[in-house]
Amino acid sequence: MIHGYPPLYNAGSEIYTQAISRGLARVGYEVTVFTREEDPLRPDYEVREEQDPSTPDVRLRVVNMPRSKERFRHRELDRIFSGLLVEMRPDVVHFGHLNHLSTGLVEEAHTAGVPSLFTLHDFWLMCPRGQFLQHDVTRSEPWALCDGQDDLKCAVHCYSSRNASGITSCEDTDLDYWRKWIGQRMADTRRIAYLVDVLIAPSRTVGERFRNDFGVPPNKLVYLDYGFDLRRFAPRHRVQEQDFVFGYIGTHRPAKGLHVLVDAAPYVNGRFRIRVWGRATADVTPALRDRVARLPPETGARFEWMGEYGTDTIVRDVFDRIDALVVPSIWLENSPLVIHEAQQARVPVLTADLGGMAEYVQEGVNGLLFTPRDARSLATRMQQLMDAPELARSLGSRGYLYSKDGAIPNLEAHVRELQRLYERARNAARQNA
Repeated sequence: MIHGYPPLYNAGSEIYTQAISRGLARVGYEVTVFTREEDPLRPDYEVREEQDPSTPDVRLRVVNMPRSKERFRHRELDRIFSGLLVEMRPDVVHFGHLNHLSTGLVEEAHTAGVPSLFTLHDFWLMCPRGQFLQHDVTRSEPWALCDGQDDLKCAVHCYSSRNASGITSCEDTDLDYWRKWIGQRMADTRRIAYLVDVLIAPSRTVGERFRNDFGVPPNKLVYLDYGFDLRRFAPRHRVQEQDFVFGYIGTHRPAKGLHVLVDAAPYVNGRFRIRVWGRATADVTPALRDRVARLPPETGARFEWMGEYGTDTIVRDVFDRIDALVVPSIWLENSPLVIHEAQQARVPVLTADLGGMAEYVQEGVNGLLFTPRDARSLATRMQQLMDAPELARSLGSRGYLYSKDGAIPNLEAHVRELQRLYERARNAARQNA
């Protein structure tokens, strides 16, 4: 269960879902992915069947969901999923994300007596916006980091100022509406978290937050980092260039902090380039390009917009063409796939000292950390790598922190762990029946 599937949706949770679906199919599981698309010219809730592009044994049920994005319950979607449970009689349901879908899907699985697991790719269950970033209308720095969920605070900073009428006499009414809406939404997500048999945290950062701030029972919560198909990682062959090249990989979203990297560029001296890979967005990409265009001409010329890259050819397409990866996200992140992938390719990572990023990158060991949202701090770290290429090579050589040889977790071992957790979920469901 995931809110999008490649190639239509190509962010981290979607890529991970595709990887484990293929991995499970290879060891004999029957895998069906229940997911969504957004086609505004077709009816809502229309369902079509597909197969994974390279693994036909992975079947897809794709539901059209082009409208009502703020809703967290869709009774028609719940009904469709209930029918699928009757049709398939699955052994387990593995939820990856419910954003744009329906919290009722968890209740449908529970009512049908099907054990369930939920991978916590972000904070969506405990934060209506998913990333603890405030979405309010502001003249100061936008996308402020939130220190915790509160119904009134969520209404003020993430919903009322963006969705209210704007009529002064209606402000209290609008705010009260959204406060109640948030309260209902949070009660619903707490209820479904209770119904899930096993919750999987890909980082200790996320796991601790759900245990301490959301009250998830420790016996339900499991730490398990992501697994990767290491066949994608051929040996890296860095193409020799005169300039030191920094790379960015990711969708063009404010939370990813690409604007911080843009703002850091004028403070870096010497010969360097910044290559940007990732899916463009209709609103943020033009703003980023305009931000680059307003830099001094010699600085703006250092940016190269590379477009999307091949997931299976990431070493050739990306890592052979950079000297360091920059991950400048302004939210806590979880367990960023791109950090792992860079470490497997033995590329040093320069990232914000925040959340799951700092959990997987240790200062001076396999990368460098900078002050979150601070362009000058990032520039200082970029300069440090440029001035000492041998440092970049040394940091890159360490790889993943939590293995002796620096290799990231492989998909085969990860699938075996999922099998164990599936059995654990089935046992827990039997005990609670």
